[in-house]
Amino acid sequence: MGKQYFGTDGIRGRVGQGPITPEFMLKLGWAVGKVFKSEGVSKVLIGKDTRISGYMFESVLEAGLSAAGVNVHLLGPMPTPGIAYLTRTFHGDAGIVISASHNPYFDNGIKFFSKEGKKLPDDVELAIERQLGEPLEVVSSDKLGKVKRVEDAAGRYIEFCKSTIERGLNFKGLKIVVDCANGATYAIAPKVLEELDAEVTVVGASPDGLNINLGCGSTDLSALKAAVVEQKADIGVAFDGDGDRVLMVDHTGEEVDGDELLYIMVKDRLQRNQLGGGLVGTLMSNFGLELAMQAMGVEFQRAKVGDRYVLEALQRQGWVLGGESSGHIVSLDLTSTGDGIVSALQVLAFMARTGKSLRELKIGMQKLPQVMINVAIGSDKSVIESPEVTQAVESVIERLSGKGRVLLRPSGTEPVIRVMVEGDEEQSVQAYAQELAVVVGGEHVS
Repeated sequence: MGKQYFGTDGIRGRVGQGPITPEFMLKLGWAVGKVFKSEGVSKVLIGKDTRISGYMFESVLEAGLSAAGVNVHLLGPMPTPGIAYLTRTFHGDAGIVISASHNPYFDNGIKFFSKEGKKLPDDVELAIERQLGEPLEVVSSDKLGKVKRVEDAAGRYIEFCKSTIERGLNFKGLKIVVDCANGATYAIAPKVLEELDAEVTVVGASPDGLNINLGCGSTDLSALKAAVVEQKADIGVAFDGDGDRVLMVDHTGEEVDGDELLYIMVKDRLQRNQLGGGLVGTLMSNFGLELAMQAMGVEFQRAKVGDRYVLEALQRQGWVLGGESSGHIVSLDLTSTGDGIVSALQVLAFMARTGKSLRELKIGMQKLPQVMINVAIGSDKSVIESPEVTQAVESVIERLSGKGRVLLRPSGTEPVIRVMVEGDEEQSVQAYAQELAVVVGGEHVS
């Protein structure tokens, strides 16, 4: 049976439109509580990012869980990977994240972690959806779940982040601009860097509930680039709204994306003999990353787009490092899920050890021109299987002459088809992508 509500990254959508409504979230909290309670669960942690609707959904999820007899610990604003970490260290039975990640403030969503700090398996998500179809029944008053707010959740996570680099290493002499996307890292990432002796300038750290991801963070690097150049900083670090992604800017103001960060991390781990196998990328990873891995003798595998598929591939291979060009990077030897702050610290530590700039560290990987166009298609995602689209794709592949790739992929979180073309010549790649986008049809969105 297919899932009605859960996508590749939990449940997400526009606030006020089904299923992102208070009524649904109340029932969801109860359904989650019922399913978890049947497995002996007694404690669930809830954290959120900084968007205004988080207050509303925190309250109703709390009520639903309590109605099912499950105790709730509230973490407040906290990066998604911090909630995964605290779920493990507080010996919680599950963790809930209220966040729409890199989306605008008017969206929100729910993500879940198991007691190991990992994504819920499909069978548990299906059990929750089945429970949603049952009438809500409240346990007797003496069995209602209790609710408490966790003190110093941020401090505990800050100490964990610092522990992921070797003792005695610091960032003294590094001038860093950090952009917190007015999101969940705003009170944490600057403190982590400052406590490691970096000179820190902060932007995007004044959340008002409406400005998360707005003209800042990893979805819009323009403010960070300007600040790095103006401050004559060594590096800029940008997180997304919930802190599971990171992108960087070098001292010249040039973007360094997730593929390049993965290359740098592989290079670092090879030097320290800590790679632990190969590297997992995705179908969207730049072909230049694959070529760089070949040159270093590192096995490279592509997973479907989405961090859960990267995680599955890592676990299947017994490897520890993987990620996406968006900056969602997973280091399973350090933590259980993608963590923007932890990933940033690994790159900064490499800089501190070697005394090299970010620009120098990425030498050795040459990205191929890659163009992606999002084509709005409503609910009909089968268009990519039509004869017209298939013929158009085959035509472009033939003209690329084996020196590029074509990928058409429905988004897991938005009603769009992502049209991606990659090749060795930027102008032709752009033309091919536009050509395919026209065939797929619909209004182009960025």
